[in-house]
Amino acid sequence: MNYSEILRRHGFTFDKSKGQNFLVNPGVAPRMAEAGTSPYAGVLEIGPGAGALTRALSRAAAKVVAVELDPRLLPVLEETLADCRNVTVIRGDILKINLPALLEEHFRNMPVYICANLPYNITSPVIMRLLESRLPFKAITVMVQKEAAQRLCAPMGSRACGAITAAVRYYAEPRMLFPVSRGSFVPAPKVESAVLQFILRREPPIQVRDEAAFFRLVRAAFGQRRKTIANAVSAGLGLEKPAVLAAMGRAGIHSSARAEELALEDFARLAGEFTS
Repeated sequence: MNYSEILRRHGFTFDKSKGQNFLVNPGVAPRMAEAGTSPYAGVLEIGPGAGALTRALSRAAAKVVAVELDPRLLPVLEETLADCRNVTVIRGDILKINLPALLEEHFRNMPVYICANLPYNITSPVIMRLLESRLPFKAITVMVQKEAAQRLCAPMGSRACGAITAAVRYYAEPRMLFPVSRGSFVPAPKVESAVLQFILRREPPIQVRDEAAFFRLVRAAFGQRRKTIANAVSAGLGLEKPAVLAAMGRAGIHSSARAEELALEDFARLAGEFTS
């Protein structure tokens, strides 16, 4: 199927503000669908674009629901998905839509996977919304900018990790699946992409007294990466530096440590010093 020609025929123009780079490589979509669902499951797709991944998912899963924000794409999808009887396209914003209600209406009693080629400009908000929802997704498989994928999958305690890394590892086990070249999209983005997968945890790997306080601490610690944790947390949370240093000492964290040097357990201990 020539997606570029179909888009042209419908007079569609790409909107940079929406991060629209549509997957058209015929080899990538089936590979992603195979990794991202199962034959007896339902799949929630975010941002179907021209429908290349949607078609692959319709062949790999029992049911597909695709949420698309741009109304201009609805007639395009009506054409490209005309023979996909198990696909439902919903116009909506995945950051605002009622996810529990959507799952209840469309996937009642079915295992549900997430599979999507995410717009680069909303990668982190979408992933965090899905993880924080604590809905029983079997797995979340997404294509994102390669640099973002590396950060999301980075081990804690490495230079590549950040606040989003800690948040992801609190909720899920991430793994990189395969890279995707920029020529796999229209229009071709300026960066390479990668497909990664999150397997949701039943329980967090650490125990914290106050999740909101824990994540505020993590964001503050990574908020000024060139500074030590003592300086970053003091500035980010509005705390006196001597109090932060004292808490770090009680938590067994060196006074000169930086955020990227800490494990999740270290952050949990330090957060506990401020919430005890």
